[in-house]
Amino acid sequence: MKKLIINADDFGYSRAVNYGILDCFKKGVLTSATLMVNMPGAEHAAEIALEQKELGVGIHLVLTCGKPLISTHKTIVDSDGSFRNQAFYQGSYTIDPEEVAAEWEVQIKRFLSFGLNPTHLDSHHHINTFKDIDQVFLWLAKKYNLPVRHNMDLPNGQISTEKFELSLEKALANEDSLLSIFNDANTLEVMSHPGYLDKAIYTGSSYSYPRLDEVELLTSARTVEWIKQSKEVELATFSDLS
Repeated sequence: MKKLIINADDFGYSRAVNYGILDCFKKGVLTSATLMVNMPGAEHAAEIALEQKELGVGIHLVLTCGKPLISTHKTIVDSDGSFRNQAFYQGSYTIDPEEVAAEWEVQIKRFLSFGLNPTHLDSHHHINTFKDIDQVFLWLAKKYNLPVRHNMDLPNGQISTEKFELSLEKALANEDSLLSIFNDANTLEVMSHPGYLDKAIYTGSSYSYPRLDEVELLTSARTVEWIKQSKEVELATFSDLS
């Protein structure tokens, strides 16, 4: 059987996002989520994760949203002390990789302080794939012996899925569409961003209403039926990767 991981990014962004992710896990086909420990809903997300033992929960390392956990950064924050936004990294930029390493290690340690065991690492806005950041990401994955999202070139021995898919709609259109994404691979992660809406999302995220569409898709009776009855694909988490 091919292993399908459906991961929700942005766990911990807000309580509304957390409740949307919870419903997609309990009522739908979501299997995994990655937690933003620096955001207002982080502790609430951790409470949910501790209660839902079958939900795979990893760490959504943050460098482009909210405020850092360390207050002394110089190169990865703006004049207000918030993380620089995603646009900063679209052109030529200079940052101190040691600041990234220090911040992300503190984020990992905060996750561990919740009493959770991370299943894997990924990052907000795929910032782990950017220059001066990618090697920090891989160093932390090796240090903490964690699987990672396969959205970058990976060194030999690094545990990940064989494939990674950005489009939830394409993956869940029907079984033929999903199997065409797998092709010859046996493991696949599909990224998602389900959630309900609150002020935090409306004011802080450019991706708002579509989160509701993703909740609907992940919990629809049609989706649940064909995935759970499939004879070729089974739902999994990063903990199921060998």
